[in-house]
Amino acid sequence: MPINLDSYIGVHAEALKLRSQRTEVLATNLANADTPGFRARDIDFKSALAVAGGSAPGAVKLTTTRPGHIDPAAAGGIDGNPLLQYRVPLAPALDGNTVDVQMEQAAFAENAVRYQATLTLLGSKLRSLLTAITGQ
Repeated sequence: MPINLDSYIGVHAEALKLRSQRTEVLATNLANADTPGFRARDIDFKSALAVAGGSAPGAVKLTTTRPGHIDPAAAGGIDGNPLLQYRVPLAPALDGNTVDVQMEQAAFAENAVRYQATLTLLGSKLRSLLTAITGQ
């Protein structure tokens, strides 16, 4: 009986990609903590995973009906990415920078732990599949 590897791994592979992207965004925020006017950004992981899995609750599919309409896939978000959002600062600096170093470090550490957990889970699933294939 053939097995579909995508269905076996499930959404975990996509979660790993999103965690990696979030790590880059958080690292960029930390790197620009002293840059005047820099606005901190983050990825809403829950929404991003729902979109990646195609199960966004109450999601409305937009389509163009005329050639002059804006492509829904290209619209919205920062840098064309609807999942990347500006973070609302608790206390913005006088120079316009919205990075809170302690919050960013906490978010970075939490994301790293969750990344490692997802990686461990994927490794476990693949090891169990290899065990089933080899029969050991």
